[in-house]
Amino acid sequence: GSPTGQVARGHVPVRRVGRGVRTERALQPTTKIRRPSSSGTSGSPTGFHRGGGAESPRPLISKKERRSLEEMASLYTLSVIAAWYFSNIGVILLNKYLLSVYGFRYPIFLTMMHMVMCAFLSMTVRASGIVPKQAIKGRKHAIKIAVLAVVFVASVVGGNISLRFIPVSFNQAIGATTPFFTALLSLFIMRQKESTQTYMTLIPIVLGIMIASKAEPLFHPVGFVACFSATFARALKSVLQGLLLTSDTEKLDSLNLLMYMSPVALFVLVASANIMEPDAFGVFYQNSLDSPQFFFTLMLNCVLAFSVNLTNFLVTKCTSPLTLQVLGNAKGAVAVVVSIILFRNPVSGIGMVGYGITIAGVVAYSEAKKRGKEAAAKRMGGGASSGVLELLGNEGEADRQRSGSKLSQMA
Repeated sequence: GSPTGQVARGHVPVRRVGRGVRTERALQPTTKIRRPSSSGTSGSPTGFHRGGGAESPRPLISKKERRSLEEMASLYTLSVIAAWYFSNIGVILLNKYLLSVYGFRYPIFLTMMHMVMCAFLSMTVRASGIVPKQAIKGRKHAIKIAVLAVVFVASVVGGNISLRFIPVSFNQAIGATTPFFTALLSLFIMRQKESTQTYMTLIPIVLGIMIASKAEPLFHPVGFVACFSATFARALKSVLQGLLLTSDTEKLDSLNLLMYMSPVALFVLVASANIMEPDAFGVFYQNSLDSPQFFFTLMLNCVLAFSVNLTNFLVTKCTSPLTLQVLGNAKGAVAVVVSIILFRNPVSGIGMVGYGITIAGVVAYSEAKKRGKEAAAKRMGGGASSGVLELLGNEGEADRQRSGSKLSQMA
């Protein structure tokens, strides 16, 4: 009962912490001392057992409960992947429907509506806490984001213009050549050389699109040029993002980057729509009055444009950047099949063979990049496991693919 906390002989000195009394060892959070029960197990809720002179905690949950949690996690991951596929394919098909089938021939205005919805919903999701908050670090950081926003606008508008003139299947075939432009721009802008094997995989990518273009029944020169320009701009944005946002403090996930790019993109799009599509605002207003279905379709299209970025973030969080890259390769093929079924656009066997060659080249490119980065990591003597090397080796490339290709799937 002394003020210094001394007690009778044979007991451990104690110190008062807050309202409770703990031993000196009790200051460590996992070693509370409780009176042992007659079974040799402490009375703690976690159930420490005293075997072999070392204390180890019993599992807090049973095997059945653990299995149930794992099944729930797997179901959640599958649901997120399904939502990602639905959003990516849905926004492409609705863009095609509005711009080509319905006859709303204002791709710049449509992209502007996308950005309005993306700006609003990205701020809402960020405020909800689903996505971690990342701030702009200064004026220089803001200028870099503005540059990316302008290139991003060019890629999305080009993709939407192409959908007015060419079918989704041909649009996706051209879009699959993004790695070709990425590799060339990385070489000329960043002086980043790839392995010979990586450059060899670019041959089937280009060869396949040449075959598909020659055999395309609905080939249109304006749509072809617009889609190639969009693909080039998409690759340029991914390379510039790797060049400009280099430090860890400047890197942003897809949703935060979208939120910060939205104001600049909206400024460019509103000005461009007023100059190049002055009738779009009146036509949109009149169509919304005459056809509620048009207004609902366009709003659904805008929501899906944002959902592409949200599900992109969630898929990466649940799996890995490499998984997202693999899913992206498969997504193009699924979009082609679905678009042919819905829009019944004519296709040729030679064109499909060409598209298949391009997809095979994209897969080979991804594998060559992965092996090259793993070999470089081994030469550096990292000693990391193959799983860690796979994640680290593909994170930069996948970030560029996500922010450039997946983020731009609003097109």
